[in-house]
Amino acid sequence: MPRKALRLARILMASAAGAAAQLCAVPVLAQPGPATTFSFLRLEPSARASALAGSYSAVYGEDVNALFYNPALLSEDVHRSASFSYLNHLGEVNAGFLAYARHVDGWGTFGTGVRFVGWGRTEGYDANGEPTGTFGASDAGLTVAFARTDDGHLSYGASLTGLLSRIDAYSASALAADVGISYHLPESRTTFSASVNNAGVVLSSLGTVKDELPLDVRVAVSRRLMYVPLFLSVTGYNLNRIGDEPSSGNAVGDVFRHVTFGGEFQFSDAFQIRFGYNHRRHQDLKMKSRLDMAGVGAGFGIKVATFRFDYAFNSWSSLGGLHQFTLRTDI
Repeated sequence: MPRKALRLARILMASAAGAAAQLCAVPVLAQPGPATTFSFLRLEPSARASALAGSYSAVYGEDVNALFYNPALLSEDVHRSASFSYLNHLGEVNAGFLAYARHVDGWGTFGTGVRFVGWGRTEGYDANGEPTGTFGASDAGLTVAFARTDDGHLSYGASLTGLLSRIDAYSASALAADVGISYHLPESRTTFSASVNNAGVVLSSLGTVKDELPLDVRVAVSRRLMYVPLFLSVTGYNLNRIGDEPSSGNAVGDVFRHVTFGGEFQFSDAFQIRFGYNHRRHQDLKMKSRLDMAGVGAGFGIKVATFRFDYAFNSWSSLGGLHQFTLRTDI
């Protein structure tokens, strides 16, 4: 494959932020850690998680999409739960996500998920800069997960994901594993969790330099307030890279680049309003001196009969916004 086309395509596929960087001249730093072929794993797989700015690693309940964050969050509550999500990203980038779970008495809860990202068409050039036509790029991942709960409080789980990235006729593949634990306190409506995400092995790379998986160590806590219908979630992510990144000179700001916050007003089981904030994304994408909403997420959820519909909007400053939709139900 021509070197210029390969270089452009690898950058384009690196992550959603990387795609925006090429199309709209923003830095790849909008996503944590170095850009890799498999950085699409950092995309939020559901509208609810996206509205909470990705602070989803301790959200215990009926949402099967939690298996993408910490497999230990799978429980009997998600038995027969199915979910479909669609993400309309910047440019021609689109993504889809599927998830399903089933509980087996005496064993535990099994889950499976699919992630797919289409990066649109890209112009190719040969070594002399002459156009060679357009080519496509896509990413896909298939996840299987299992979790088990002991004494009604402590849960542990693991998942394995097969990954495939393609550029024209070229491809890269990998196996990524997540392992996690969670501790749920129903009486105080509080959940603690910890997980290691995207650990594994790269089987083949797109170029001569071996690709990496976006390893991510996370700890999180969530709590439903007692006298206010408000659910709060705080997640520390990419903790394995603390100290590896250049300091901004502001210690507080450097810490907050590894923390994301989310909240959900749970007015009833049929209606919720959500919000979230990712400081790293705000710092890396902001283009205005005042009132720049980069890094801010918002959305809502409604329930009609047995169907739940979730919507999320995430601001990418002057570049525009990301729209995401999720439909959940029991099968």
